[in-house]
Amino acid sequence: MTKSLLVLAGDGVGPEVMPQALRVLERVCERTGLTVGISTGLVGGAAIDGEGRPLSDDTLARARAADAVLFGSVGGPKWDGQPFDNRPELAILKLRSELGLFANLRPATVFAPLVEASTLKPEVVRGLDLMIVRESTGGIYFGEPRGIETLPNGDRRGFNTESYSTPEIERVARVAFELARGRQNRVTSVEKANVMESGLVWREVVQALRDRDYPDVALSHMYADNCAMQLARNPRQFDVIVTGNLFGDLLSDLASMLTGSLGLLPSATLGAPDAAGRRPALYEPIHGSAPDIAGKGIANPLAQILSLAMLLRWSFGLEDEAKAVEAAVIAALADGARTADLGGTLSTVEMGDAVLERL
Repeated sequence: MTKSLLVLAGDGVGPEVMPQALRVLERVCERTGLTVGISTGLVGGAAIDGEGRPLSDDTLARARAADAVLFGSVGGPKWDGQPFDNRPELAILKLRSELGLFANLRPATVFAPLVEASTLKPEVVRGLDLMIVRESTGGIYFGEPRGIETLPNGDRRGFNTESYSTPEIERVARVAFELARGRQNRVTSVEKANVMESGLVWREVVQALRDRDYPDVALSHMYADNCAMQLARNPRQFDVIVTGNLFGDLLSDLASMLTGSLGLLPSATLGAPDAAGRRPALYEPIHGSAPDIAGKGIANPLAQILSLAMLLRWSFGLEDEAKAVEAAVIAALADGARTADLGGTLSTVEMGDAVLERL
């Protein structure tokens, strides 16, 4: 099997953790006969420095052509002075929009060796395994009209539009229902139908889709503020959560801290499959560029490695290999391998070594 991969390490700790994921990919290729054609590119702040903008047309074209994109992180204080329309973070928004990456999958799993690392009590988070499916190309981040205007009295006003249509809601809800069928068969749909018209439409569309096409899946509805509270109170009540862009952004970061460290959590953002079954996809850790520790060689590479595992599963169809990578991560943690964010002393490279030894 031959696949193509575009690697965009980005800024901050991205160029430090990405090589560890690529070492794991190399090992997988050695053991399976998989051939991966890898190309690299600049993105985010590095692209602003090198190419004048956070995502060049050439990089975007190569992302379209690749079987998958493995992404690092973007941003940092160095680029705080950039105009609003040239911020490093626009690279990821443009990739999602231009590639049609509408479903962001963020697992929040508490690994048994790290149950004590969570800020919540062990009995609350032990065994936690939930998936947040966040709509990622619509909602208030992309809705029109949007902008900043000066009012007649001289005051300034910023405005954004929250908007969702039936097709946008149905396609991301289908991803959630399909995922649930392979898990505990439960979906919680999250919105604010009590105060937002877009939330009311969201609730009605998700319910109608479930009744029509997924009657075997248990569906419940929850307001976003209550969901946040329930994630802190009893997170194991959830299996799959599906929600819009804004609430998904907030709730997935909240859920991530249940696991003990942002350095552990991967994500996948998927588009619709084409006629041949190939779907555009981007994989990235959720920890961001972490500029405070960039260049120190101490960043945790596990989220980047686990993002690669999601890539093996979703884009390359290598389920056994994905499980093997995840098992190697858990085995390394069980044997006491820790980077600084987990209270340990291993460097980024040493943590990569620990995973490779067990793979």
